[in-house]
Amino acid sequence: MEILVCVKRVPDTAENEFELNGAGNDLDRDDLVYSVNEWDNYAVEEAIQIVDKVGGNVTVVTVGDDESEEVLRREMAMGANNGILLSDDAFEGSDGKGIAAILKAEIEKGSYDLIMTGAQADEGAGQVGGMLAAMLDMPYASLVNKIEVGDSKITVGREIEGGNQEMNEMQLPCVLSIQTGINEPRYVGIRGIRKVAKLDIPVKSASDLGVEGVGDAGAKTKRVDYFVPDLGDGAEMLEGSTDEIIEKLIEKLKAKGGL
Repeated sequence: MEILVCVKRVPDTAENEFELNGAGNDLDRDDLVYSVNEWDNYAVEEAIQIVDKVGGNVTVVTVGDDESEEVLRREMAMGANNGILLSDDAFEGSDGKGIAAILKAEIEKGSYDLIMTGAQADEGAGQVGGMLAAMLDMPYASLVNKIEVGDSKITVGREIEGGNQEMNEMQLPCVLSIQTGINEPRYVGIRGIRKVAKLDIPVKSASDLGVEGVGDAGAKTKRVDYFVPDLGDGAEMLEGSTDEIIEKLIEKLKAKGGL
């Protein structure tokens, strides 16, 4: 089985203190620490486990700048066979539809049985997987937390409201957006990272892919404002370390009769 997993390099929420930029329309990203998107990591692990069972290859692909190559190598150290970097100044500022169009162009140059994305990335919209499936005219399932592979079909479990699970049978090829908790992503050690450090990762531009109308100029949606919500009446922000905040919260819950 040939599986393609779409991954993304995003700010690491555990390693950063986030502040808004001067224009107030994005985070100040100059000194942020980056890592692979958490949801994508689960998708890569699931792809590797499927290939371990039925055979095949796992390819990871990302849209980004030169620094995005590091997340591809990280996932290759994890066990993916190949990496592809889609990078061009023309891609900058692409909205969800633009990113999906770029990925579609690359996918159509290959032959994949299964395409996987994380359920969402750092923008939180969770839209690229669904848009990509629509553009490819393939079946799609979101919030997938279970996969069973058959000959030409797969059975997938989806997380739905109330803690329930919905089971669906789908024809291959198809697109799945993977939810966290579907597995336990394996640890990537220094030895694995060194092993893939010199492997060739092809870089493809807009002309290589034959895509137009993406990037900032082609974006149909734009973020115009980015702000921290004002405190409502009676709201209070607890400050300090995580342990200090927990202690303060417990004290307040006890004082209010919540504990």
